[in-house]
Amino acid sequence: MKKIGVLTSGGDSPGMNAAVRAVVRKAIFQNIEVYGIYQGYNGLINGNIKKLELGSVGDIIHRGGTMLYTARCEEFKTKEGQQKGIQQLEKHGIEGLVVIGGDGSYQGAKALTELGYPCVGVPGTIDNDIPGTEYTIGFDTALNTVIDAIDKIRDTATSHERTFVIEVMGRNAGDIALWSGLAGGAETILIPEEKFDLNDVVSRLKKGQERGKKHSVIIVAEGVMSANEFANRFTEATGMDTRVSVLGHIQRGGTPTASDRVLASRLGARAVELLMEGKGGRAVGIEKNQLVDYDIIEALAKPHQIDLEMYNLSKELSI
Repeated sequence: MKKIGVLTSGGDSPGMNAAVRAVVRKAIFQNIEVYGIYQGYNGLINGNIKKLELGSVGDIIHRGGTMLYTARCEEFKTKEGQQKGIQQLEKHGIEGLVVIGGDGSYQGAKALTELGYPCVGVPGTIDNDIPGTEYTIGFDTALNTVIDAIDKIRDTATSHERTFVIEVMGRNAGDIALWSGLAGGAETILIPEEKFDLNDVVSRLKKGQERGKKHSVIIVAEGVMSANEFANRFTEATGMDTRVSVLGHIQRGGTPTASDRVLASRLGARAVELLMEGKGGRAVGIEKNQLVDYDIIEALAKPHQIDLEMYNLSKELSI
């Protein structure tokens, strides 16, 4: 293989730049030309493709976001759009593609794979919801951003003796809510994978009040409901004074942690190795600190699973 491409797609995540850097420099080290595809699959269809050199990825390992930019692309969900993308790859002589992103990005890579074009998926999403890997690029950074916010909000919750409802990202996966809630000592954590009983939430908080606790923090993943909706329901049921904080897109930004930089570097380099070995239709991941790869089509068929033991532990420790 003499030429490969790399793109980032879907929601950005801290560490994507480190992964792009690893792909580019690993490939060049192996005498392979690398082409950056800008604006994701939308840029692929429109031919926004440029050759990358060593200096193209200098001074980016510590930067959040993605130097290749990213965009949603409805057209690429169609066979016509996918064929346009392949035509652009063939026009530039690109023989393999590294796709860095989440579930939607993997769906695009899966489509190209089924059309006979070799792709390797690299899990880049703060949601940590890609099957086949214990951690995704950006999850650790987002988690630390949320924990920092929880710590600050708890200070004012304590001062004003209030209950705060904090909304975090996670439409279909509750990993950010669960991990940040456990690490931040939240009294209640609501995740999309598990149903909740409002009466149970109220009962738990009232028990805390009875032993002298005057403030509480409730973490709500956006996939459960909005923080405002939950706060209204909670206030109606209890009469307690509540405040809402929606963390929003600050969770996606910021300097990637050391953990995310190392993970991105390892996964990006491994993706290049797989293409060199002639293995398309794969996705890379990490399990027990060891790099793994698996069939991208099989991976997407598996549902994301939350760590229920950790979820139960959070309830036990927040009594």
